[in-house]
Amino acid sequence: MPERSPKWQARRQEIVDTSARLFARNGYHATGITELCEANDLGKGALYHYIGSKEELLVAIHDRVMDEVMGGADRVAASGGSPSAQLAMLGDELLDIIDRYPDHVWVFLHEFHVLTGDNAKQFSGRRRDYERRVEAILQLGVDTGEFRDIDPWLTARAWLGMHNYTYLWLQAGGRVSARDVAKPFAELFVRGIGKPTPAK
Repeated sequence: MPERSPKWQARRQEIVDTSARLFARNGYHATGITELCEANDLGKGALYHYIGSKEELLVAIHDRVMDEVMGGADRVAASGGSPSAQLAMLGDELLDIIDRYPDHVWVFLHEFHVLTGDNAKQFSGRRRDYERRVEAILQLGVDTGEFRDIDPWLTARAWLGMHNYTYLWLQAGGRVSARDVAKPFAELFVRGIGKPTPAK
C-alpha cells in the first residue's frame, strides 16, 4: 500500500469511528454500503478509496481496539510493579478503552466471527497475545507466592469476562466512571486469588 498523507489517514479514521457507531447500532450484516456512504457523506467510490472493502472496515475497527489494548499491556509490562499492581493497572487500562470506545468494543466483541481468512487469523493471534499477557501476570503471582496456586489460563478468562462485560452497562457520564470501577474490581479479584496471610 502506498504511503498515505496525514489528511487521508485522519479522514479514514473518521470513517472507521462513524462506521463503528453504525455497526454497533444496527449490526454488521444489517448495515449496507449505502448506509455507510450516507453516514460518512461519501459516494461509493470515495468510500472504497478509504476502506477497500466492508470487511477491511471491520478489520480497522478491531485493530483500533487491539492497538489500544496492546499499548496498555506494554505500559503495564514497562511498569515493573508487583503482580497485583500489574493486574490492577491492566484492568484500569482495559476499562478506560471500553469507556472511550464503546461502539468499537461492541463491534469487537460481537462481530469478530465475521472476519475471514487471514483477517480472522490475525485477529485471533492478537487476541491470544493479549490473553497471554494476562496469564503471564497471574503466573508470576503464583511463582512469587503472591497468588494462590491458581490455573492462570482459567483465571485469565475469569478476569477478562469480569472486565469485558462492563461494555453493557458502563456509560459515559453514568453513575460510575471507568476509574470508579477499576479499583474495586482489582481489589475484589486480587483478594479472591491472593495467598492468605498465615494466622499469627
